[in-house]
Amino acid sequence: MGQLNTFPLSYKVQGLRIVIVGGGEEALNKVRLATKTTAQVVIVSRHIEADFSGFAVKQVERAFEPADLDGAALVFVAEEGVDAELAKAEARARGIPLNVVDVPAECDFYTPSIVERAPLTIAISSEGNAPVLARLVRARIEAMLPPGFGKIASLAGRLRQRVESVIHDGAARRRYYEALVTSPQVESAVAASPIAGQYQAELLLEQHVQAGSAKGVVWLIGAGPGSEDLLTLRAQRLLQEADVIVYDQLVPTVVVDMGRRDAERIDVGKAKGHHSFSQAQINTLIVRLAGQGKRVARLKSGDPMVFGRAGEEISALRKAGIPYSIVPGISAALAAAADTATPVTLRGVSSGFIMATAHGADDSDLQHWAALARSGLTLALYMGKSIASDVAGRLVAHGASPLTPVGIVVNAGRPDATAYGGTLRSLMDGDGTFVDGPAIILVGEAVAAGDWAAAAQFSAQNFKVA
Repeated sequence: MGQLNTFPLSYKVQGLRIVIVGGGEEALNKVRLATKTTAQVVIVSRHIEADFSGFAVKQVERAFEPADLDGAALVFVAEEGVDAELAKAEARARGIPLNVVDVPAECDFYTPSIVERAPLTIAISSEGNAPVLARLVRARIEAMLPPGFGKIASLAGRLRQRVESVIHDGAARRRYYEALVTSPQVESAVAASPIAGQYQAELLLEQHVQAGSAKGVVWLIGAGPGSEDLLTLRAQRLLQEADVIVYDQLVPTVVVDMGRRDAERIDVGKAKGHHSFSQAQINTLIVRLAGQGKRVARLKSGDPMVFGRAGEEISALRKAGIPYSIVPGISAALAAAADTATPVTLRGVSSGFIMATAHGADDSDLQHWAALARSGLTLALYMGKSIASDVAGRLVAHGASPLTPVGIVVNAGRPDATAYGGTLRSLMDGDGTFVDGPAIILVGEAVAAGDWAAAAQFSAQNFKVA
């Protein structure tokens, strides 16, 4: 993840002035933003050409003077020339943050695209590099937030002292506020009248006080194959609500970071001394955390119910009487199929799809898989990269055709996904060298219908790509 060159913050301008040097369209654009605040907005220019009549601004049509910056919180320079240079020099001399329109190198700050639901403000900035992209993101957020969302924010502010007086635990207060801003009943009541909104919020507060001793909850969440944009909306929402995030080694940092900034993070893939947690230790951990009243996001790579050992954790939670829920994720096999446009079920070719783990497979497993491959089913073998050549040889030994198409995808669903193609025979004869990362081995006639043209081949022998 790249580092920011700017520090995002909200800057107080109440009782101060925002001075805009310039009288054209660029100045008008800044006025539209500045007049959303309670600051006095002042336009200074020898030639005021744009129509500012629809805005509460003070227009000064003359040359810029240093005294124009008295009491200024921010300065925008939206023109060129002698006045502009004098204004820039004066702002820097006084230490007033300066924005020079369309000249990022001269800016102390950038003006973000803003979603305004006063007192709630959401700012989207690209550090001046891609303002069009920032506006597109703003449009998406605008569509997500109802117009009355700001009224709920104001209601939360009015209730702050009352909430602190009856809910003393910080985590419990946070849970109340999250319930407040997501409650359809509160949203409807606030839209009707402030009194109705206050009543509904107080009713919700009483419910939370009465439920203050309730146990926590564990959410077993599928993190998908590794790309944050493949998480479900439910997974994103619960990560933002979680008090603790317990995650596996294969879950990338970028996905864990989608959780709340102040949430506790526990890596159970690697602990102190680089020793992995045992499954029994993980079970004990999540039961203990939820027993303390915490909301626990148990984050697993792929789908929690596919080779995620979720069954053992669910059993421990049931035994302890801890409530839980499952949030499905995209399993690596499905991501591999998507990366290579491989239809794992294909009319007239493959009527089914089998997911299995290659590690620990004995001869009876291999014999069963070989029979399935002969019948036309597609196999998706997990955790078998290091033994791929051996597995291919054993499948052939148990009757699978050596010409059966095979594809391997390493880091499926991620930007660095890498594909390899061939047949069982070429995989047997290949050197078995692959890039680092978890792999999925797809075996079956349907694999030939995928897009493997750019895949590295196990050997000179290629299988036909439909």
